[in-house]
Amino acid sequence: MRLTKFTDLALRVTMRLAVTEQGVTLTTRQVAEAMAIPYTHTAKAIARLQHLGVVEARRGRGGGLELTGFGRTASLGWLVRELEGEEEVVACEGETPCPLRAACRLRGALRNAQRAFYASLDPLTVDDLVASPTGPVLLSLS
Repeated sequence: MRLTKFTDLALRVTMRLAVTEQGVTLTTRQVAEAMAIPYTHTAKAIARLQHLGVVEARRGRGGGLELTGFGRTASLGWLVRELEGEEEVVACEGETPCPLRAACRLRGALRNAQRAFYASLDPLTVDDLVASPTGPVLLSLS
C-alpha cells in the first residue's frame, strides 16, 4: 500500500511538532521550511491535523503550533486511516466496471492486506516515531 503525499507530509509535520520543547511554538512557515515542504501544503496538512484534534493552532502574537496530548498518544493506525480514508485498495466499480467482479478473489485479498497494514500501525504513537535516533535528527532541522 502506498500512502498519499498528503498523509506523508502530515505525518512528518506531526513528528516535527512532537519534538518541539514544551511551551515553544512554531509557525507554519517554520515547520514548512524545516521539513522542506511547500508552505501551502503544510498549511493544508495543519488544518486537517487541527480538525482531527492532533494539533492546536493559535493565531496572533504568542500564537503558533503545538501538538496536543491526544496527538502524542493517538494510534498511528487511527491517524493514517483518518488522513487516507478507508477506501478500498482497488476500485472494482467505476466508469468501466471490472468484468471479474462477481468471481474475483483479488479484492478480498487486498482488503485483508490493507487491514493488516493498519493493524501493524495501531500499536504505535507519534511519540514512538520520534524516539531516538529520529527525535534528535528532527530537532536539528531548522
